[in-house]
Amino acid sequence: MDEFASAFQAAFQLIVSLDSNLFEIVSLSLQVSLSAVLIASLIGLPLGAALVLFTFPGKRGLVVMLNALMGLPPVVVGLILYLLLSRSGPLGVLGLLFTPTAMIIAQVILITPIIAALTRQVVQELWSEYREQLMSLGCSPSCAIRTLLWDGRFSLITTVLAGFGRASAEVGAVMIVGGNIDHVTRVMTTAIALEVSKGDLALALGLGIILLSLSLGINATAFLLGEFAKKRIGA
Repeated sequence: MDEFASAFQAAFQLIVSLDSNLFEIVSLSLQVSLSAVLIASLIGLPLGAALVLFTFPGKRGLVVMLNALMGLPPVVVGLILYLLLSRSGPLGVLGLLFTPTAMIIAQVILITPIIAALTRQVVQELWSEYREQLMSLGCSPSCAIRTLLWDGRFSLITTVLAGFGRASAEVGAVMIVGGNIDHVTRVMTTAIALEVSKGDLALALGLGIILLSLSLGINATAFLLGEFAKKRIGA
């Protein structure tokens, strides 16, 4: 018990003293995850809406595939990316392996299906409600997509937050393509795994406390926005 108490005390001391090593890791983690969420949102939001408004051959199969991709195994994504980005791989000339860019790509692949699939569900409900009104106004599919995305923005923010939560908690893929290199590609999740294996519980707990705080903050924000959206629709 004394060992754990000492580790927690040291962890809080690292946070309170704004330890440079700890906050360098936190900063890179946020940079990678926020970049991935931004890119995934730019792809996933319009893609999810388009799957509702456009009709084309194979649409149902694409929706099923999109839902299946929500459960992509991170280590498999990391392995495939590693093979593509390695020196002997087809994209090896880009020199992206073991860089933050490779980690961002991995997270984008993992969270884009989540954002797109959840967006499709939100837009499907809105389209059922406003379809006749939008069609009577002569709104084109692209116009309808913009309108529905804007009208469902509060619900869609929770979708984006869900993507961020998934990205910030990722370990397997970013470990493989990032390499967990100190001062280069070491993020919170990979650093926690490494420090625990080294026995440095103070830094691991400090990072764990920050990661847990981020997770709780994200979920609380998503819940409050969801409640606000429900009240707005009810009004």
